This record gives sequence, structure tokens and C-alpha cells, in this order.
Amino acid sequence: RQLLLQSKAGRESGLIPSGHAVVNTRLRAQFDEAGWVREQISGVSNLFFLRQLAAQVDADWPAVLAKLEEIRRHLVNRARLTANVTVDAASWQMVAPRLEAFLAALPAAPVAERPWQPPLAPANEGLTVPAQVNYVAKGANLVDLGYRPHGSVAVIANILRTTYLWEKIRVQGGAYGAFNAFDRRSGVWSFLSYRDPNLRATLDTYDATADFLRSLHLPDDELTKGIIGAISQLDAYQLPDARGYAALVRHLLGETDADRQQYRDEVLGTTPADFAAFADVLAGVQAHGQVVVMGSADAIAAANPDGWLQVSKVL
Repeated sequence: RQLLLQSKAGRESGLIPSGHAVVNTRLRAQFDEAGWVREQISGVSNLFFLRQLAAQVDADWPAVLAKLEEIRRHLVNRARLTANVTVDAASWQMVAPRLEAFLAALPAAPVAERPWQPPLAPANEGLTVPAQVNYVAKGANLVDLGYRPHGSVAVIANILRTTYLWEKIRVQGGAYGAFNAFDRRSGVWSFLSYRDPNLRATLDTYDATADFLRSLHLPDDELTKGIIGAISQLDAYQLPDARGYAALVRHLLGETDADRQQYRDEVLGTTPADFAAFADVLAGVQAHGQVVVMGSADAIAAANPDGWLQVSKVL
């Protein structure tokens, strides 16, 4: 029970300091299975679950224990297990026999395929918390809007983040931060703000991004800086643990070196025409994107006179 209460308290205390991540996780849960799972295990949905579980522990501990035992039986199973080890060749000779012995000692049971059926029902949401600022997210799955992921998006996102969004939302709007994020594996694009005094005005800024790109005249040196910034994120230095984790993720996703090289080549080959083409994609986000905002009850009520937001009290 103590561990559960600590987890619940940690979720609650992290809501406001990490509000931009909270709304982004909640937003992305609407678009694909992976996003939905992430929300269940680390988002607002997980906080709601922990609160319910705390009540269940007090009311019927044996039933909770039985469920935990069932989860353990499913997880501790060497069938279809993948082990990832990051180590030098000499050390591997010592590690391998011990790892093999450990894996052999795990139970092995048939694995039944039980696909999740997440309720991917798009909705505009308002999450209320006791805060004086807002966290505003809007996004869409660009692939569903007809976009074919291309490396130029990394350059465009970098330039939008450091010019348009910074100027409009942080400098003029007074927010502490303004971001965009694109997951090239899922195709989900997000606009995000951090500790933002505005709500509707920030959404209007997001919606005007397509017009900004259409009117943008980017000097060659600024385009080069944008490309360098995007490449530096792709080729950032990694410590061994991060390299090992990245290798595991690529293995599970089936991402090859050729895939990564193609994406890198597309980044390096970005042209002004790519910006104009992406403006049409972001126009789709303006028209069809979903919104998740977190802020005070008063701020959300003021932005929601026509009830376009589904409002939930989180804290």
C-alpha cells in the first residue's frame, strides 16, 4: 500500500512541473495503440487508475494480490523473450554463460496473442488542476492526413521551434516554453506550450503556422543552420547505456541502417519547397487536429463557453 501511495503522490506532484509532457501523452493516446499504452502506464489515465487501485487495496486486498500474481505469470516467461546486453567483447565472454543460465531458469509457457483494442475516440479535452498557467497541446496523425514522412520535417520542426513558436508564444505570449514534436514512427505531430498564460490565443498561433510557412522566405544560411540543428539531434553523442537501448528499440521496430541513412539524406537534402509543401500538411492539423489543454478550472471554463472541450478534474 505504501508503494502504491508513493506512486500516486509522485504522479500528482509531477503534473504541473511536467504539464507539457502530460498533455502531449494524453493527446497522442488518441491516435495509435502505442500512444494509448503510454498514456495507460505513465499519463493521467495511470493516475486515475492508481487512485482506483488504492481504494481496491483497502477494500479487497486478496483480489488485488490475485491480479498481481496473474501479471507476474505473464511477464516472467522466457517464451518470446528478447535480452539486450551492452558490453564489450571481452566482458561478453563472462556475461553470456550467466545470462543463459538465468534465462534457462525462467518459466516457459505458451504465449497467447491478445491484441489490445484501445478506444481511439478523438476528443478535445480540458484537464483542470490548481495552476495559474496553462499547458496547451494540439496535434494530429499526419499519415492519416495523407502525409508521407520525410526527413525534411526534422528541419522544418527545428526552424519553427526556434523562430515562429518562440517569437509568438514565448516572447509575445509570455509562456515559458513553446515546442513542436513529430514522431516519424507513428506520424503524430504535436504543438505544445509550457507554463502558458494563454489558451485560445496559443491555439490560434498553432493554427496560423501553415500561413507562416507559406510566407516564409528563408535565406540559405538560415536553412543550413536548420539542417545542422536537425542533424545534430540525429547524431547526438550517446553513452553506452543509451546506445544499447537505441539498438534494442531499432531491433524491435525492424528499423535498419538503410532506413536511418535514407532519413538522414532527406534531412540533408531539405529545400525551401519542402517548407511550402509542409504548410499544406499543417493546414490539415488546423482543420482536423485534436486539442488537450491543462490549466485552472477558471481558465478552461473561459475558453469553453460552447462546450467544445470535454472537461475532467485531475487535481
